[in-house]
Amino acid sequence: MSDQIKFIVDNLNKEPFRKNYNLITFDSLEPMQLLQILNDVLAEIDPKQVVDIREEMPEHTAKRMLSLLGILKYKPPGNATDMSTFRQGLVIGSKPVIYPVLHWLLQRTNELKKRAYLARFLIKLEVPSEFLQDETVADTNKQYEELMEAFKTLHKECEQLKTSGFSTAEIRRDISAMEDEKDQLIKRVERLKKRVETVQNHQRMLKIARQLRVEKEREEFLAQQKQEQKNQLFHAVQRLQRVQNQLKSMRHAAADAKPESLMKRLEEEIKFNSYMVTEKFPKELESKKKELHFLQKVVSEPAMGHSDLLELESNINEINTQINQLIEKKMMRNEPIEGKLSLYRQQASIISRKKEAKAEELQEAKEKLASLEREVSVKTNQTREFDGTEVLKGDEFKRYVSKLRSKSTVFKKKHQIIAEFKAEFGLLQRTEELLKQRHENIQHQLRTIEEKKGISGYSYTQEELERVSALKSEVDEMKGRTLDDMSEMVKKLNSLVSEKKSALAPVIKELRQLRQKCQELTQECDEKKSQYDSCAAGLESNRSKLEQEVRGLREECLQEESRYHYTNCMIKNLEVQLRRATDEMKAYVSSDQQEKRKAIRQQYTKNIAEQENLGKKLREKQKAVRESHGPNMKQAKMWRDFEQLMECKKQCFLKQQSQTSIGQVIQEGGEDRLIL
Repeated sequence: MSDQIKFIVDNLNKEPFRKNYNLITFDSLEPMQLLQILNDVLAEIDPKQVVDIREEMPEHTAKRMLSLLGILKYKPPGNATDMSTFRQGLVIGSKPVIYPVLHWLLQRTNELKKRAYLARFLIKLEVPSEFLQDETVADTNKQYEELMEAFKTLHKECEQLKTSGFSTAEIRRDISAMEDEKDQLIKRVERLKKRVETVQNHQRMLKIARQLRVEKEREEFLAQQKQEQKNQLFHAVQRLQRVQNQLKSMRHAAADAKPESLMKRLEEEIKFNSYMVTEKFPKELESKKKELHFLQKVVSEPAMGHSDLLELESNINEINTQINQLIEKKMMRNEPIEGKLSLYRQQASIISRKKEAKAEELQEAKEKLASLEREVSVKTNQTREFDGTEVLKGDEFKRYVSKLRSKSTVFKKKHQIIAEFKAEFGLLQRTEELLKQRHENIQHQLRTIEEKKGISGYSYTQEELERVSALKSEVDEMKGRTLDDMSEMVKKLNSLVSEKKSALAPVIKELRQLRQKCQELTQECDEKKSQYDSCAAGLESNRSKLEQEVRGLREECLQEESRYHYTNCMIKNLEVQLRRATDEMKAYVSSDQQEKRKAIRQQYTKNIAEQENLGKKLREKQKAVRESHGPNMKQAKMWRDFEQLMECKKQCFLKQQSQTSIGQVIQEGGEDRLIL
């Protein structure tokens, strides 16, 4: 419900409504305001609904909204018996009725606008048969129906043009381009005709060229037919393979199955189908017929007003009181046989409901299985058409899975090694940065010390001199030792090569034998590995199946435990309610007046009487306010006029004071004179 209200508020705050509501303000709206918001949304869908509901009778408002909702094909939530409550809630502006209607309207505003627009032209006016006897009326009605059909066709064509993606500007551009191409082709044909007329036997050559073009077109058509026949042959071969595979699988299933199991399966299917035909479908058909009858009855009834609703409420209250009295009489009798029968009836109803639920679940499972089989067949056909290869099944799929797992383990190991290398590289980079910073700090300290001693650059020049001298000494030593080292190196290498050859000769012989053994062992290892992979894949599939079974059993156990706790809670609640009902009956039946006063019924009757007295007082007060409203308004107007008069006198007095400051006014002989 909160998500529904949030969706309604968000859409009402957008264009074109712009209400600026939040959840609190929207929830605190009065029923009249909710009806006005619903009317605004309906007016956005159908502009004819722009009405201020304060100036309209509630009966007319409800009738108008119900007719439009019927045109828009709105279905109230609940059963068909809730139509009267829906009408009543729509009249009084009930939130549980208005909120779902607003949510439904705001979800599909554009679609409903289109539906309301079409309803203006496609809702047929029902003309009574006695009026159709007149020829003019019949002709007019016939023209009306023909115009309606013409409107349907034109609207369909318009929608197709809108959805086709073509625009008038593009079509005009295409037409102009095609006209230009046509002019160019006409000019080119005329030029070619002039050239051909000068050639000898041009008519014969044109005829031969025409025949050549016809034969080429025929060749292309035949090639296309050949390709289509090849495709049909390929599809037929595929279909034959599928049918053969299905035949093999069915033969395999029939060979493995026993007559007892087949008979048992057939008996179960017959029982299920007989239950569906004899019990479930007739009940559903009967409920649908009742619902249809009730809806026809509701449609045939006239629109209900406020007085009709009050009368219905009073009838409902009387019937409820009669029902309560009958229940009390039945409880006073307290027949044990009826109690036992009620228990058996409850158990029978529970078992029947469970049976219906299981039958529906079985039907849904069968439909789901059939849809999944269709999807699997479609997907296999698509894969065969795309790749031309079969889908992996059985041992091949297990081997493929085992290969993927081995590759994934190798990938994870390599990825882990790369991550370790990256981490080590990051640490080495950090140590290098720290050492560089430390070296720079030492160099900076050394420069500051040299500057203080007055020998700046000494360490740098000393390092350069030491480096140059070391390089010079190394070069000199290298020059002296190069020739000796080279001669000694050649002798050593020759002796080492001869020694290694003599030492490696028996090793090479052994290596050849070991290579042959290694090849044999690798072949054996590959065979053993394939056997191991197939065995491991089979064990893995069995393990996954067992895990699924264990998981399903655990879920069933949890569901049964939750159901057990739920039933215990319900039993306790029913016991508490039964205890309260017995206490209430004892208090109501007892002769003691104090216990009767403690009864809930007495308290509610007392509260109802108090509220009725309060309502009478408020109505009397409202009547007094209405009677005194006219005189009070006149008195308020007189006070406002008096206030304006006093304000005018005040302004006049202030003006007179300002004039006396400029000059002096003297009254003589009934005349006023101003002396400056």
